[in-house]
Amino acid sequence: MKKTIIFGDSYSTFKGYIPEGYRVYYSEQGRPETDVTRVEETWWHSAFAETDSELVLNNSWSGSTIGFTGYDNVDCSKSSSFIYRLEQLIENRFFESNSIDRVFIFGGTNDSWSGAPIGELMLDSWERNDLYCVLPAICCFFKTMRDTLPNAEIYALINTELNPIIADGMKKACEHNGITAITFEHIDLRCGHPTIKGMQDIKEQVVKTVNKK
Repeated sequence: MKKTIIFGDSYSTFKGYIPEGYRVYYSEQGRPETDVTRVEETWWHSAFAETDSELVLNNSWSGSTIGFTGYDNVDCSKSSSFIYRLEQLIENRFFESNSIDRVFIFGGTNDSWSGAPIGELMLDSWERNDLYCVLPAICCFFKTMRDTLPNAEIYALINTELNPIIADGMKKACEHNGITAITFEHIDLRCGHPTIKGMQDIKEQVVKTVNKK
């Protein structure tokens, strides 16, 4: 079994399966805008069963951005951002006490939807202030993840409704850091979130890509 972590946003949450205090979207109670009410219906739970993946940590936070700029220009540099959450794991020596073989990164959607400044692609040499812009933040997160786990399989899931500049930047950052991009052509969505059918759309492409390696 491959010891696996997820870094995600609402698409990858489920109540009881993410760290305490993280904002959740999917739960057994359901929501009016989606039909997903069982963890077995999530993309990751069903994909793991078919890819020999064992969940060590689902580090997903609904509404979170990779970079430091959230919705309404909120500063997420010390809260929900993917970068800060990774920094906290590193600081708390998570990766020293857990041998991780596989990583799924499913983000960028809120960076695209929030209206955060896009900035310029910076594959390296960024400074802290640059990470309030989307493209430098993506590059920083991907490189930090690769540097932290040089031997792991890392997959970046690229959503269907991203700003094309952001989607292209994610693909270039993947290529630069030896990360496998999984680019979706169709996901069944309701109010911007996967339905049960949408979760299956994600799962099928993930399984197809992972099992090719």
